Amino acid sequence: MLQFNSFLKEIESLQPDSASKTFLLATSGGADSMVMLNLFFKAQFTFQVAHINYKLREEASDIDQKLVEDYCKTYKIPLHIHQVSEDDNQPKNSIQNWARKLRYRYFKKIQQQENLEFLVTAHHLNDDLETFFINLSRGSGLKGLSGIPANKNNILRPLLHFSKEEIYQYAAVNEVPFREDASNKKSDYLRNKIRNEIVPKLEETNEHFLKNFRKSLDYLQQNKAFVKNKIAQIEEQLLIDESADKMVYDKEFFDQQDDFVKFEILRKFGFDEPNEIQKIFLADTGKSFYSKKYQLHINRNELIISKNKSETDEVAEIIIVEKFKNEDSKSIDLGKIILENTLSKAAINQLPNEEHSTTWEFDAENLVVPIKIRHRKEGDLFYPINMFGKKKVSKYFKDEKFSILDKQEIWLLVDGNDEVLGIIPHRQDKRFAANKKTEKFITFIF
Repeated sequence: MLQFNSFLKEIESLQPDSASKTFLLATSGGADSMVMLNLFFKAQFTFQVAHINYKLREEASDIDQKLVEDYCKTYKIPLHIHQVSEDDNQPKNSIQNWARKLRYRYFKKIQQQENLEFLVTAHHLNDDLETFFINLSRGSGLKGLSGIPANKNNILRPLLHFSKEEIYQYAAVNEVPFREDASNKKSDYLRNKIRNEIVPKLEETNEHFLKNFRKSLDYLQQNKAFVKNKIAQIEEQLLIDESADKMVYDKEFFDQQDDFVKFEILRKFGFDEPNEIQKIFLADTGKSFYSKKYQLHINRNELIISKNKSETDEVAEIIIVEKFKNEDSKSIDLGKIILENTLSKAAINQLPNEEHSTTWEFDAENLVVPIKIRHRKEGDLFYPINMFGKKKVSKYFKDEKFSILDKQEIWLLVDGNDEVLGIIPHRQDKRFAANKKTEKFITFIF
């Protein structure tokens, strides 16, 4: 049951000491986001609100906006509104993807301007169920079936364990105003079809369907974590040698593994067709296989995987900030710089997508220019934020169960003294992080 205390328990599990944090609430005016807004206000958290008027439903869109405006005005909550215009280049097709990119780009902008640590969205259990069926239909595997992340890349979803019905009940009891989007009743999109036609039938078969789904999802998430760790352990055992440009596996030992293990390891290199994987282990010495980014060469009892020529011509390091100017503070889109400068497309996969962003703030007075990004070197160490003491980067990779491929592709942010400022986008170094005494900020977003 969604109650104030159950919400507090959930938000605290996602972000301990939430009372000291700052949040931006994505608020549409629907029941989900308005209930979330009400809960954050009751909790007396430090937060602001962002609303986007897409102008897609004519007058109804303006009424949604007014509802959010009136609520925030009544309770003196800081509000940011973006009204879509011609400048936003709305496409004729793929409206949903365009809208998703637009709103997360806007949210990121507001977080940066207002120095807000976390973005909070009102995704709930029914959203998770719909996503499950969408991914099931696409053959997404265990990763796609394990649900929407509740806490990832500074995006929190504290209502994920609560159903739509529980949210409606809370709104009724606490007199929370909200608006219904009439377009949700149409089944012209796959998500809406699942919501309006499939889920009601499933709930008819079992009144506890959603409750049981929630339990199953918890099990799937646990299984996902277990499988990831187990695959990483097996991969370490299979590995004979690794360097910056290649990985060498024991072919015979590799062939003894289950087909699932073979697939999970080789698909990272683009070899994800079962028939092709079978041919790899039957191939004689000298045979080579190619994916879009990698080549796999058979050398006696070795599988040698290396990047294709176009993938090996990677920039050794990229200078991000050559020198500081006189401005008090600055913000840098680090993700954009990586996308524009690196030739290793595999490294790009380490960055969050449009829905998931990370922000790091540093005290510019403590940094030595030039600020650069590069890959890991022997002896690299840092002081991870929210952790005690220092840690070797290699040890951090091992503890976090990064795959062999991940280790090679992850970028480090370093200063002019080659001090590690953070492992992108996973963990910032606390030595140089901004604090209450910081006057000159430098912010990286990605």
